[in-house]
This record gives sequence, structure tokens and C-alpha cells, in this order.
Amino acid sequence: MSTLTRVRRRARAHPAAVDTALAAGVLLCMVAGSFVDPHGPEGVRWGLRTPDALSLVLMTLGAAALVLRRRAPRTVLGVAGGLSVVESVTGDPRAPVAMCAVVALYTVAASTDRPTTWRLGLLTTTVLTGVAMAAGPLPWYAQENLAILAWTGIGATAGDAVRSRRAFVRAIRERAERAERTREEEARRRVAEERLRIARDLHDVVAHHIALVNVQAGVAAHVMDKRPDQAKEALAHVRAASRHALGELRATVGLLRQSGDPEAPTEPAPGLDRLDELAATFRNAGLRVEVARADQGTELPAAVGLAAYRIVQEALTNVQKHAGAGARAEVSVVRVGPHIEVTVLDDGGDAGHAPTPGGGHGLLGMRERVTALRGTLTTGPRYGGGFRVHAILPVEPRTSAAPGSPP
Repeated sequence: MSTLTRVRRRARAHPAAVDTALAAGVLLCMVAGSFVDPHGPEGVRWGLRTPDALSLVLMTLGAAALVLRRRAPRTVLGVAGGLSVVESVTGDPRAPVAMCAVVALYTVAASTDRPTTWRLGLLTTTVLTGVAMAAGPLPWYAQENLAILAWTGIGATAGDAVRSRRAFVRAIRERAERAERTREEEARRRVAEERLRIARDLHDVVAHHIALVNVQAGVAAHVMDKRPDQAKEALAHVRAASRHALGELRATVGLLRQSGDPEAPTEPAPGLDRLDELAATFRNAGLRVEVARADQGTELPAAVGLAAYRIVQEALTNVQKHAGAGARAEVSVVRVGPHIEVTVLDDGGDAGHAPTPGGGHGLLGMRERVTALRGTLTTGPRYGGGFRVHAILPVEPRTSAAPGSPP
């Protein structure tokens, strides 16, 4: 970052300090200019003079008004213009109080629109120049009077140019941001459409092969005892159809995989058969975990077992994160009819903290997994402290389709 950029950022962060410094600089210039006399007894000759006390007061008031130029630019312009008129009438020799009006006119032009700049600029230039020429102690054609005309015009023009440039830069920035948002929205829309198309293709292809597997398996079961050769042929068709389905699934998932994604794991997905191993890892980290199982060795589908494992893993992680390593947790797995119930309880630890119900990505991930399997999940704080996570998962995936019909 360059020095100029840092200075601009600090100036935008502290506008009052910038205006105060500007007012002090203008006052210094006016006071220094009030000691210079361009007129000598023998014509144009630079010399020194002593300004009047009234001129010093007018310069101080005009510079003080510039501190508020951002808050009330038109009011500051009126005050500075009035002080300049008073100086033009009473000052002899005249002090450069009009510099305050020039800065105020620049501020008005930079902060308003062009019609307002034209109106106030013409009014300020006409009044200050007219009063200086008509009522001042110098001849109307004096260079001081013409300087007022020139400087007020320069102030209005410079302010209008700055305002136009700011508007142009702002319009370019807004257009670029709008184009970027449009491009991102278009990219997201195309990604969503492509994913929907791939999902439809995957459904069509895999559903076809699975339906074929279902039919051939039914044929093999029907003729297994009476016609074993035909059963073997049907099982060969089952094997070929399943192999094609896996190939199509692998190819489709490969399309969705990004170039930087890690390779797919070759080991089976974890399930409740690894629950003791999972609890041991948390015990080694200092969390007291007790596991109780009453599922009578139920064999769960891979999706259900993985969901139960992840729920226990995320719940124990939340216990360790929010309640601390010294907390105590209880994990229970119970088979109740056609469902498996997974419960994780904790005592809240010494701190008594617990995750906020319904908040956080962990609880959201649990809920999505359970919903995908058509189960139910309840979470919430326990009476007396701690937290409770309770999931009910079907032992067999439920489906509304008739047996033998394609998905």
C-alpha cells in the first residue's frame, strides 16, 4: 500500500480533523497575504503592511466557519460571503478574506448538483465582485477586484469537476459490482441446472439397472430349485446390471468431483460397529464417556449406520467443545421395534455450557442426515444442566414405491 493511499484512507476516516487542518491552513495563508502590499507610492511594488484589527477578526471568523463546511456547506458559504463583503467595504488596505468564500464555494459545488452550483456560483461571484467594485476603496478595475471574479469562478469550476469525477468513479464501481453479481448469479444458476441434469441422468440410468437387477433376482429365486441353469443365467444378468450401475454411478460422481478434492476412501464407511473405538478416542482426550447398547446386534444398512455414527461423533464433539474435557457423557443405542434409537446425554461439565438448540452447523448436519433417512431428531438442554441429543432412525429404509417397481 502506497503512502498516498494510506493518507487518503486516514483522511476519509477523520473528516473533522481534515477540515480543521484546512481551516488552519487557509487562515495562515490569509494572514500572510494580509501583510503583503502590492501597491507602492510609485506604482506596483511589493511591500509590507500592517492589517487592521477588523480584518484579522474577519479572517479568523471565516476560517473557523470552514471547520463546518461538510456539515452545512451552504450556511458556511453564506457566512464566508458575508464576511468577504464586509471586508471589501471596510478593509483599507484590503485583506484576502474572500479566500474563505472560494473554499466554501468549492465545497458546495463538490457536494451538490450542477444546477445548484451554477445558481450559487453566479450569485456569489456577482455579489462579491459587484460589492468590491462599487463600494470598495479601490478603483473598480483594480486587480484585487478582478481576482475575486477569477478565484470564485475557479472554485466553482473545480468543485464541479471533482463532483463529476466522483460520480463517474462511483458509477463505474457500481457497474462493475453489478456485473460481478450478475456473473456469479449466472454461474450459480448454471451449476444448479447442470447438477439437476446430472441427477436426472443418474436417476434414469441407475433406476434402469436396479429395476433390471430386481426383476432378474426375482426370476432367479423363482427357478432356483427347478431350473438352476436359468437361475445362473439370471444371476449373471444381475451381476452385469449391477456392474453397469456402479460404473455409471462412479462416472457421474467423478463429474461432480472437483480437481482439488481428495481421493475417495477405499475403506468401508464407519458404523455403530466402531462405536467403542470412537468413544475411546474421546476418553483419551479427557472426556468421560459411557456407552450402553441394547440393540441385540442389529445389522443396520450402511446409510443408517453411518448416520448414527456421525450423530454420536458430532454430539460428543459438541460436549467436548462447549462443556469441556472434564464433562461426563452417556451414549445409548437401543433397538425399539423397527427403529434404532441413539441418545447422547451430558451433564454440562463444570462450566454448564451447552450448544444453542437449533444453532450451529453440527446440529444442522445431524438434522439433515436424520431427515434424509426419514427419521426424527430432537435436541435441547436438560433440566439441571447439560444437553440431550436423541435420534430415531429406521432399521430398514422406508419407501413409498411398490416392491419390484423402479425408483
